[in-house]
Amino acid sequence: MQREFDKLFVPSIFPKALGEPVNLLLDGTFFSRADGVLVFRANSKNLYWRFVQSETLKEITSGLDELEKANYRFKSVTLDGRKGVIMLFKARYSHMPIQMCQFHQAQIIRRYTTNKPQTLCGLALKSIMSCLTQVTQEVFESLVETWHEQYADFLKERNENVQFKHRKLRSAFRSLKTNMPYLFAYKNFPELNIPNTTNSCDGSFAHWKQKLKIHRGLRKHRRDKMINFLLSQQQNSITF
Repeated sequence: MQREFDKLFVPSIFPKALGEPVNLLLDGTFFSRADGVLVFRANSKNLYWRFVQSETLKEITSGLDELEKANYRFKSVTLDGRKGVIMLFKARYSHMPIQMCQFHQAQIIRRYTTNKPQTLCGLALKSIMSCLTQVTQEVFESLVETWHEQYADFLKERNENVQFKHRKLRSAFRSLKTNMPYLFAYKNFPELNIPNTTNSCDGSFAHWKQKLKIHRGLRKHRRDKMINFLLSQQQNSITF
C-alpha cells in the first residue's frame, strides 16, 4: 500500500480567484511544536495553504504574496489576534477592516479567569464575556470599563513582595483593551458580511484531522501528501 501511495502525485490545487474581493480567514494548526499547516480560507474554500515550522510573519507574508499573484483581493480579514499579525495587515492593507476572532478572545479570557472564577471580579468578567457576541462595541466597551472601575482597588492589590496579586485578571483586562478595536468589525461594517470567528478554519481542521487519525504513524512526507489531497477536496465538498 505504501509503495502504491508513494507513486501517486498529489499536487496542491488552489482555486482561482473569481474577481470579487473575499473575506479572508487565516489560521494555523500544528501537529507538534515545529510542524504545522497555515491555511488561508474564504467562502468555505481553502484558497491556499503552506506547511510551516511556525506561524511567523514571514510565512504569512509569503502566503499573502501567493494569493495576490493569483489575483485575490480582500475586503476584510478575520484572524486569531496576535499583535504582530494585526500590525502586518494594518501596514499592508491600511483601509481593510480587521476582525479579531471572538472565539479566540473568549478563550484568552477563559485561560485567565478559568471556567470557575473564585473571585467576584472574575465572575463579573466572565458574565461580561458571555455578552460578547450579543452587543455592540459601545455597549461591550462600556461594560468592560465599568467593571475595571468597580474593581480598580481590588486589581491594584499587592502581596508581601509588592507584586500584583491578581495578575491574570489584569492581563485579561489588558487583552480586551488591546483587541477592542478589532472585536466588532463585523458589526461596524455589516455590508461586508465579515465572519466574526475563524470557526470555518477550525471546522476544516477537525474534518481532515479525523481522517489522519485513521492512518496514525504515517511518515511526514506521506502525511503531507494526504493533507494536500484533503485540503484540495474540502474546497468544494465542505460548507460551514
